[in-house]
Amino acid sequence: MAVVQLRHDTAGRAYFRRKLAAGKTPMEAMRALKRRLSVVYKQMVADAERLQTGPGGHAGATLQSSAADPIPIAGTSEKSLPGPAEPQPRTPLKINS
Repeated sequence: MAVVQLRHDTAGRAYFRRKLAAGKTPMEAMRALKRRLSVVYKQMVADAERLQTGPGGHAGATLQSSAADPIPIAGTSEKSLPGPAEPQPRTPLKINS
């Protein structure tokens, strides 16, 4: 990512040049650019997570209350199960002598 920043006329390239002008070696300037890019990337990720939160700033929050529905609806997991299975007659084994 840092190398691409240097190839094009970007803010990263300007940052790299400022570090060189400040007396850093090219390797030190590259290290500083990488560090700067990691800080910027972390901030971008944090901003994206903040924007994905629901109402009230909490992820997974909804605007509807689960207690607001007066008629409860039974889902498939809440229905009673059928009784025990009826025993099936077994077929006798034929024994060959």
